[in-house]
Amino acid sequence: MRTFDADALECLAAIVEEGGFERAAVRLSVTQSAVSQRLRALEAQIGTVLLVRSRPIKPTAAGRLLIKHAMQMRLLRADLETDLHDLTAGAGGLREEDRISIAINADSIATWALPALGPLVSAGLPLEIITDDQDFTHDWLREGQVLGCVTTLKEALRGCKVQPLGAMPYVAVASAAYAQAHCPQGLTAHNFRQIPFVAFNRKDDLQSDFVSRAFGLKRVTLNQRFVPSSEGQVRAVQAGWGASVVPEMQVRGLLAKGDLVNLAPKVALPVNLYWHCWNLHSAVIDRLTEALVNAAAHAFQG
Repeated sequence: MRTFDADALECLAAIVEEGGFERAAVRLSVTQSAVSQRLRALEAQIGTVLLVRSRPIKPTAAGRLLIKHAMQMRLLRADLETDLHDLTAGAGGLREEDRISIAINADSIATWALPALGPLVSAGLPLEIITDDQDFTHDWLREGQVLGCVTTLKEALRGCKVQPLGAMPYVAVASAAYAQAHCPQGLTAHNFRQIPFVAFNRKDDLQSDFVSRAFGLKRVTLNQRFVPSSEGQVRAVQAGWGASVVPEMQVRGLLAKGDLVNLAPKVALPVNLYWHCWNLHSAVIDRLTEALVNAAAHAFQG
């Protein structure tokens, strides 16, 4: 079995994670020339190109496998530091480059996920959270760039295990002033085409899914505006940009105060979420899983 230089593997991962050779060199505290030399040595050992020099830089199929291996080595180091800390207070200490990466959808980050992960970060886990639409976070896991993800995908990926988190309910809201001026009767099958919906990005299909569910329509075309931030979507709605379908728990207080109104109070769109992670024996993965599962169970009961 071939062995690979750990510094070269981390170099490859850093180039992809940082988006370039120069930033990878800064992160690793080496020269850009050293970064290039390590990559060339690794490519020579493998016998193939590991990176596509595009914008952004992307790993090849072989590169993705080696990046996943580098991340598994990080996980092993994190598990070792966790065990050492349990045995000897103050022992060990993970480096910044030993970061543990997971992918979480933006709405979960804006509501329940960060409080769940806070104690792990306070205990010294160098966590990196990558955000994407909940239907696409599993792509990061499939490519080996994260060790776990929160996603709407139900079926476990190869080499991974899955844990249901529960259903996050979504509601359609608008500012009180906007609703009074443009849809005083709420959201109906006759007016939804005239109401602009604030979506997260072009991959966000929650808005059309909600309208389809509310009115029993198979295909829905909406007038949409895009704000790539969960908090930004709510602020845009408050500013009168239109309506948006957002997590009920995120706007519960604003609805109670009357700042926002529920445009379809009889309709809620439940979005089932799942935690996927590598199927490995790991104290770090176990603690991440426990924290996220417990927090989601508590949050979604409300």
